[in-house]
Amino acid sequence: MAHSPEFSLDDDLDLALRLADAADAISAHRFRALDLEVATKPDRSPVTDADRAVEQAIKALVAEHRPDDAFYGEEFGTTGDARRQWIIDPIDGTANFLRGVPVWGTLIALALDGVPVAGVVSAPALGKRWWARTGGGAWLQESGGEPRRIAVSGVADLADASLSFQSIRQWDDAGYLDQVIDLSRRVWRDRAYGDMWPYMLLAEGLVDIVGEFDLKPYDMAALVPIVEEAGGLFTSVDGAAGPWHGSALATNGLLHEETLAALRLLPGDGLSD
Repeated sequence: MAHSPEFSLDDDLDLALRLADAADAISAHRFRALDLEVATKPDRSPVTDADRAVEQAIKALVAEHRPDDAFYGEEFGTTGDARRQWIIDPIDGTANFLRGVPVWGTLIALALDGVPVAGVVSAPALGKRWWARTGGGAWLQESGGEPRRIAVSGVADLADASLSFQSIRQWDDAGYLDQVIDLSRRVWRDRAYGDMWPYMLLAEGLVDIVGEFDLKPYDMAALVPIVEEAGGLFTSVDGAAGPWHGSALATNGLLHEETLAALRLLPGDGLSD
């Protein structure tokens, strides 16, 4: 894929990391603030003043440094129409953020022709930041320490795998409750870590399968390069590439086809004895 002659992917990743710095300065200050303003959006999901402030700050910086690029954010929608598009979730895990649970983060992606090529996930309350760009590997920095390269696990058998299913209600609402229960019986352990965190645990080699429904592109775009550059695979639950299909299945790669096959089963056609 050809890149803009004006900016290299390293340039774009450097900007994404600076956008994350700006986001963290706002979100960390508002986390557990006693005067946090909370509203309910039309889809009944919560939004805080921090969500809006973070997205506005990122959007302003993108407009300053990449004025010809398009922008797609959760809170303020799409601006521009260009092959280069910044895709932003200002606070992934808003419900956690407003309850004071530290599992939340800002998701920043750059997509070229719809393909995410750079991603940053910054989780200041956890003291962690992950990032990747196509061809550059996946990286983690913890609490201001030195960045280190990360990679998915080598687990090749479902019986040894750790699964994060995110939310039973999601799977039930999507009509996949029987499948996820069957899958949970085949793996070593299952947990619901929630939001962006299990995908990053997968990229670190600590979780082997993550599945989720009811997603928007800004929930996934930043995750894709990190998972893939760590050696994993990221598709929808029915195997379509990219963050545009409303669901996610991320694995270490070795387990991807077997997991997809398990999730294609019709209810009642379970894998368990």
